[in-house]
Amino acid sequence: MSDAAYVICALTDIPSRKAAGFQLAVVGDDGEPKPFPIVVVRWGQQVFGYLNSCPHHGTNLDWEREQFLDPNGLRLMCGKHGALFELGTGRCSDGPCKGESLTPVALEVIDGDICVTGVTLVEDDEECTEADQL
Repeated sequence: MSDAAYVICALTDIPSRKAAGFQLAVVGDDGEPKPFPIVVVRWGQQVFGYLNSCPHHGTNLDWEREQFLDPNGLRLMCGKHGALFELGTGRCSDGPCKGESLTPVALEVIDGDICVTGVTLVEDDEECTEADQL
């Protein structure tokens, strides 16, 4: 695990009560880059992060680009099978993987930026992110 914090976006880049996806890469145990797709939910000043992978079949939650929330905007939803997940815990409350949970991703808000912590990101010029090590 890393003690570094990597900026992925400004807090204000994600509107409150919305979610956004990021295609990141971590340094794997073998030293090679490994995909690390995440979804970040902002609720006021709070942020929640999860791997963008449904525990049912490992598919991305957003089958339509950037569509992560249910129609009411209150839970994360898997676009393939309709599983619903609590925003704050990632626990599946309804659907084929009821009782299972999304894999949490450690996030912190530092100086107005949403940062990923607890992992070592591959730092390059990916299209979707500006993973700058603080």
